[in-house]
Amino acid sequence: MDVFLMVRRKKTTIFLDAKETTTVYDLKKMVEGITKVPPENQELYKDDEAMDPQKILGDYGLNCSTAKAQAPAQVGLAYRDSEAHPFESLEITPLSSPPELPDVMKTPETQSHEQTMA
Repeated sequence: MDVFLMVRRKKTTIFLDAKETTTVYDLKKMVEGITKVPPENQELYKDDEAMDPQKILGDYGLNCSTAKAQAPAQVGLAYRDSEAHPFESLEITPLSSPPELPDVMKTPETQSHEQTMA
């Protein structure tokens, strides 16, 4: 089954889909195809834990019920500048919330619902 992922680093978000049996290394190869950063200079994180390149996504609880198209699972990404340096610390900029709709764009049902909630 397909697993939908949101790979995030700082302000960058990459949406990918893979199989539950895809290895973490293969996921790094997919990221390389987009970012041009080789897998050995990437570190992927699930819940602030570095992911082992030999394990499969299913080992980290990433499956079709936890990583859906409408709600992809988040995986963190950090880079290494060179072989001599350690990986940068994981930094993910929070996603922004959309602004509230102006009154003229709200449907009458939404307006009456908001008035009863207030």
